Amino acid sequence: MPHEPTAGASAADAPVSPPAAFADPPAAVRDGAGRRTPAPANDEKLSGSGLLFGIGAYGIWGFLPLYFLLLEPAGALEIVAARIVFSLVFCALLLSVMRSWHKVLAAGRDLRLLGTLSLAAVLIAVNWLVFAWAVLNGHAVEAALGYFINPLVSVLLGVFLLKEKLRPLQWAAIAVSFIAVLVLALGYGNVPWVSLALAFSFGFYGLVKKGVGGKVDAVSSLSIETAVLVPVAAAVLVIMSLNGSGTLLTFGPAHFWLLAGSGIATAVPLIFFGAAAGRLPLTTIGMLQYLAPILQFTMALLVFNEAMPPERWAGFGLVWLALAILSIDMLGSQRRSRLRRAAMA
Repeated sequence: MPHEPTAGASAADAPVSPPAAFADPPAAVRDGAGRRTPAPANDEKLSGSGLLFGIGAYGIWGFLPLYFLLLEPAGALEIVAARIVFSLVFCALLLSVMRSWHKVLAAGRDLRLLGTLSLAAVLIAVNWLVFAWAVLNGHAVEAALGYFINPLVSVLLGVFLLKEKLRPLQWAAIAVSFIAVLVLALGYGNVPWVSLALAFSFGFYGLVKKGVGGKVDAVSSLSIETAVLVPVAAAVLVIMSLNGSGTLLTFGPAHFWLLAGSGIATAVPLIFFGAAAGRLPLTTIGMLQYLAPILQFTMALLVFNEAMPPERWAGFGLVWLALAILSIDMLGSQRRSRLRRAAMA
């Protein structure tokens, strides 16, 4: 989920620069005549670090199901509540280190922006809750499927809500994915609701965040989104503790710190992704996004030992075919855009 750096701060109130690893790379420099030229030869180094950040982000997201196993016997609701509370704690520490509190306060004073981020917070909370429930209840394969079809759902939302026009290959990918859902519905014996809930909740999350544009950076955005959810999350933890169903304070310090660590596991990949997005082409980011569901799918089969009968393989095969078509179209579109820019230069 990409986040753009916040713009508009004056030099007088500029914060101390973040660590170099998270700083945005220069897109271009000016030559002696004042013309903009590509950034110098350190682009290769920046791309290399961007690739590492991208792999780190999607790798952490991909291995998250294993982390959730370590949190048992905590249930999905407690895990998500703890994830929200401790994410805010981690973000508060990070904002203090980076001296960036003024960004959060400025964003909070913008009521329209605050409303948009509040809606995004609800959508991502639904996504987290469904994902945690799926992993802990033997539906990790369906969870992986949800993130495989998420790019296709995003394309679909663009058509119906943003009135975007699709290219022929994109229509083909949508058609194949629709057939895949039908095949999987037959394979599961019902509609794969877990997969669709994850794909659409994250798809709408991305759509809502698209409206944010470059108004808020990744850390400030996550801070506001978790702050919106913290009252409910904290109430859940307190109630669960009082009625004896909670595990945060009753299963020893190791369990407490593992639940607390879920905040770091939430924030770090988001920051890594922001660093990667500033260094890598869109096509590379598009390819890297498949790393997380591939890892989740592999763990569902090898670690969780979930069943994959032939009809599910057929459905997944169709989803992968649709993604391949979508990726080919994306690569072709990026190549045509580069050629047009070169011709206009």
